[in-house]
Amino acid sequence: MNELRCKVLVIGGGPGGYVAAIRAGQLGSDTILIEAGRLGGTCLNVGCIPSKALIHAADAAHVLFDSHALNAMGLSVREPALDFSKTIAWKDAIVARLNSGVGGLLKKAHVRTLQGRATILDGKSALAHADTGDQRIACEHLIIATGSEPLALDAIPFGGDVLSSTEALALTEVPRSLTVVGAGYIGLELGIAFAKLGAKVTVVEALEKILPLYDGELTQPVARRLADLGVETILGARALAFSGRALRLEVKGGAERTVEAEKALVAVGRRPCTSGFGLETLDLAMSGQFVRIDERCATSMRNVWAIGDVTGEPMLAHRAMAQGAMVAELIAGERRAFDHAAIPAICFTDPEIVAVGLSPEAAKAAHREIRVGLFPFRANGRAMTRQAEEGFVRVVARADNHVVLGVHAVGVGVSELSSAFSLALEMGARLEDIEGTIHAHPTMSEAFHEAALAALGHPVHI
Repeated sequence: MNELRCKVLVIGGGPGGYVAAIRAGQLGSDTILIEAGRLGGTCLNVGCIPSKALIHAADAAHVLFDSHALNAMGLSVREPALDFSKTIAWKDAIVARLNSGVGGLLKKAHVRTLQGRATILDGKSALAHADTGDQRIACEHLIIATGSEPLALDAIPFGGDVLSSTEALALTEVPRSLTVVGAGYIGLELGIAFAKLGAKVTVVEALEKILPLYDGELTQPVARRLADLGVETILGARALAFSGRALRLEVKGGAERTVEAEKALVAVGRRPCTSGFGLETLDLAMSGQFVRIDERCATSMRNVWAIGDVTGEPMLAHRAMAQGAMVAELIAGERRAFDHAAIPAICFTDPEIVAVGLSPEAAKAAHREIRVGLFPFRANGRAMTRQAEEGFVRVVARADNHVVLGVHAVGVGVSELSSAFSLALEMGARLEDIEGTIHAHPTMSEAFHEAALAALGHPVHI
């Protein structure tokens, strides 16, 4: 058996793992990365990137099919058509380019990449089961970055016409009817996309609200848009069985209902990947099903680190990336700690939602006197010219010193404002800092400026 040695061994080539490996390589640490599938992990191959490609294609298709919106601008299109196979080929080409790019970046950072399944032997060694044969790897530092996978339901397990997000993104044609089980961000992002592509979509949620991780003020515009798109939302319902292209539900009061569904997409969450690679051989403290870490992403074993989804919520690629870079720098001798206060959470629905920091309810629960400023996009000139008047930007700040505690927005394209929101929290901005920053006109970012003015009590444009 071939034996390799390295300073840093990374298990998992998703956003957290490959960023950790690249940064470690940049800092001069001899690094090996093991990945069983394609580089980029879930996010690049079957998650973030392909879903956003599908969402963009659906948005473009919906514009062509929405004659009312086009006519308002004096435009018309004759007989628009969708070739979904070409849509999927375009999406796959984007994924392939990025996948190849990650490999190139790892090579540039002098990271050795092994394609194959890993088995941890102990905190200092692992086996790589590659197509070229097994290789034993000894390391000084072990980084666990194995990610997560879709959570299944016992009542309707994955298979056949019951899809996870992975299979939904690989469909070769748009289903005539699609029932989405789970009204979280994954379910609604894909549900809205397929509705725009022509599917009859029904959303089923066990709780009494959609997007339960966001407050009601942010989700109301999304609920209205679902209704506009003809998407039926059934709340307080539990999936019982799927057969004969129909989903059987238990609804409020214990009654049963059947919903037509050529395909059923189950999007009720994700679970960490903690089995199948020897994690049980390590004496790690766990936090429920997740690997327990401290503010440096250190586990309970010396020189064993864990990053990304395997460590718990929020399961976000950009969190994993930040953790991966930090761990590489810690291993190289730098002093770092992870502060999660300014991690943006984005829902790429229509309209999009961005949330950074504390909501008004969470700020009040922390026994703080607060100021809240809200500015609607219906008063924003750029939003009007984009036919994007639904939504708002909201700023939450302390009442005493005006330090910003949270920034939230719902509207078309607001995901691109997330960096400004995060930077405000990261830099400890006060309302006066946002007030004194000149925001370009006409842009939707002006709503951020006006929301801060509203919190200070003197908005200009409302």
